Amino acid sequence: MAWLMRRASLDDLDAIMEIESSTFGSDAWSARAMASELDNPHTYYLVAIAEDGNAIEGYSGLLAPRGGIQADIQTIAVAASARRKGLGRAMMLQMITEARQRGAREVFLEVRADNPGAQALYEQLGFEAIAVRPRYYQPDGVDAVVMRHALEAPRASPAIGVDHDH
Repeated sequence: MAWLMRRASLDDLDAIMEIESSTFGSDAWSARAMASELDNPHTYYLVAIAEDGNAIEGYSGLLAPRGGIQADIQTIAVAASARRKGLGRAMMLQMITEARQRGAREVFLEVRADNPGAQALYEQLGFEAIAVRPRYYQPDGVDAVVMRHALEAPRASPAIGVDHDH
């Protein structure tokens, strides 16, 4: 399965909120909060659209002020019909890439302690659990596992095909 990813806009708010509500239930953000995120110059939100359709099947958001050394993956969600196909991984990779391009040296996120599938994905992508925030997710009272991914410093490398012995 392949998706087209593009920067999210306020025009995508209704589709994003549909996925937000069905995915997160009582933990869902309000439309007002999501609109504020989409309109923030320090955030980077993506939507993913199936190549063979026009419906938004996922979205993700990053808070990463340019020049800041820390970035936070604010949210990520995949529509139920598109899960277990690699979309979450693809969006996470885009979030990490954008954080790196904005100069971040580390990326943080919170994940529900009762979501081992997401935790496993994040670990595969280089995140490690560093803390627990008790009862972070309300009203359910579920703990959040705080995870961190250290980004390698950009390195200059020699151009391919250049002979450095002469």
